[in-house]
Amino acid sequence: MERAMLGVSLRDQIRNVEIRRRTRVTDIAQRVAKLKWQWAGHIVRRKDGRWGPKVLEWQPRTGKRSVGRPPTRWTDDIKRVAGSRWIQAALNRGTWNSLQKTYVQQWTSIGR
Repeated sequence: MERAMLGVSLRDQIRNVEIRRRTRVTDIAQRVAKLKWQWAGHIVRRKDGRWGPKVLEWQPRTGKRSVGRPPTRWTDDIKRVAGSRWIQAALNRGTWNSLQKTYVQQWTSIGR
């Protein structure tokens, strides 16, 4: 939604958070973080023999990453919130759901 449609200009210096509150539009970063968290829990709890959960637990043979600043893994930010035993945490829906809000807040505050 454009600011002009809301009758607001950049000169008004109204924060995006306030515009989203007025329009009741969800922050896309929060939505993405929430969906990633839910999907990770869903994949871990699968017991139908698919390879998804196995890939999450896979460790490369060398156990080392490249020199310099290695690329982050998909699970790195999940581990920051739930700890290195995040897979066990995800198996308990209550624990997993209670950590979701913390994860979304941390994930969306990166780079802001």
